[in-house]
Amino acid sequence: MRSPHPNPPPRGEGSNSGVVVGFVIYFFSILLTGCAVGPDFHEPIAPQVSSYTESPLHLKTVGDTQATRSADHAQSFDYSQTLEGQWWRMFRSSAINALVNRGVQNSPNLLAAEAKLKEAQETLSALKGSLLLPSFDLAGSAERQRFSNSTIDQSGSSVFNLFNVSINVAYTFDIFGGVRRQIESAAAAVDYERFIMEGAYLALTSNIVTTAITLASIQSQILATDKLIHIQSETLRLMEKQLQLGGIAHADILSQEDLLAATRALKPPLEKNLFAARHALSILMGDLPSEGSLPNIDLDQLTLPKRLPITLPSKLVETRPDIKAQSALLHEASAAIGIATANLLPNVTLSAGNGWISPTMALLFSTPVSGTWNLGTAFAQPIYRGGALMATRRAKIAAYVNAAMLYRQTVLQAFANVADSLRAIDEDARAFHEKRLAESASRESWRLTGKQYQLGAVSYLTVLSSEVQYRKNLIARIQSEALRYNDTVALFQSLGGSDAWHS
Repeated sequence: MRSPHPNPPPRGEGSNSGVVVGFVIYFFSILLTGCAVGPDFHEPIAPQVSSYTESPLHLKTVGDTQATRSADHAQSFDYSQTLEGQWWRMFRSSAINALVNRGVQNSPNLLAAEAKLKEAQETLSALKGSLLLPSFDLAGSAERQRFSNSTIDQSGSSVFNLFNVSINVAYTFDIFGGVRRQIESAAAAVDYERFIMEGAYLALTSNIVTTAITLASIQSQILATDKLIHIQSETLRLMEKQLQLGGIAHADILSQEDLLAATRALKPPLEKNLFAARHALSILMGDLPSEGSLPNIDLDQLTLPKRLPITLPSKLVETRPDIKAQSALLHEASAAIGIATANLLPNVTLSAGNGWISPTMALLFSTPVSGTWNLGTAFAQPIYRGGALMATRRAKIAAYVNAAMLYRQTVLQAFANVADSLRAIDEDARAFHEKRLAESASRESWRLTGKQYQLGAVSYLTVLSSEVQYRKNLIARIQSEALRYNDTVALFQSLGGSDAWHS
């Protein structure tokens, strides 16, 4: 317990000591920040390859340069251009642009990622404030005490008041860089959350565009299927008349009924997929399925990008959010080794205080003898912890190796994604070309059959049969066309979208 009548040095000495303490803290904070134990992190070297695929790709897909429809054109791979930030605008659809804007503003996943990034940023700020700078605390107390007259030699009252006000300063020197490694780790955590947010943004925009294209494709397929059902129903009606006239056998009727039933069975799965796509798109917009207000998207109104900007293989690690996020985790694991290493070494803390103590409030600041000060240092060196500190360091090294291997796996998968997307664009363009030719041929056959019917050369059933084949080829072409659009989206997503992702 402090004496009620302390005998400190005069106030002038206390004031000078405060200046000295501040200078000492400032001097040593500069002097002792020159080294940091543990490995210094360096970004992994990007794969030194010049191609994504095993064998060279054609610079341009197959296509019809004379066609009027955008989807019929060829697409070329351009390695000299970079992907624009809002890449979905390359499809030139105001409806898709509006959907993406709504999704970015309202998606819970993206808003959650933003909040997570904010949390990491504030955690970093808190660490910097608490670890890099000295702590200053103002303390005060007011007490009423009683001493036993038998234990002290004084004739006055043993009951007195004691007022105390002090300013305390403490600073832990970062001699071996443990604090800086903690800050480095927290900064890497901020980078990780930033890249996770970029990934969420890329996934959201890609899923919106893909789902919108799928929705447009299903709508077109349903219309074509309805027309096909109508034609086959008309065919069955005419065949039933022919049966009554004895022109065909009953087996022909059964065959047509079977064909019609099979075609009708195609529609419920399409409608199921249509509703599923609408529900998924509503969720991406941040709406309940019952609240979704979605625009109509016509597949024929979309524009297939003719020139596809391709990121150079050596630059892919700089554009893929998942690779950058894994690199941030690797950085965090590297800093953790430094933290564990610093925990093996001495820790030095400097503390100082300046205050006033008096038996009355009136005399607390008015008399020189009321001033107090203290200056001290503390030193701690772990000696024996049962091997825990060394084991912790070895664990952090193993965690770093794990993060390095996960980084490499992420890079490998990223290159595979791009290679798959490039091959899909090339091969699906060839498939689309053949299906477009089949559709064109069957449409011309239907047209010629109609002329033959007008001349009396063929029956109306033959005309309907030609139209059925055309409608089937039309549905196949619609499916293949949507695949070309979605292949393009998948390529842009596999390339990481763009650095100019979302302001």
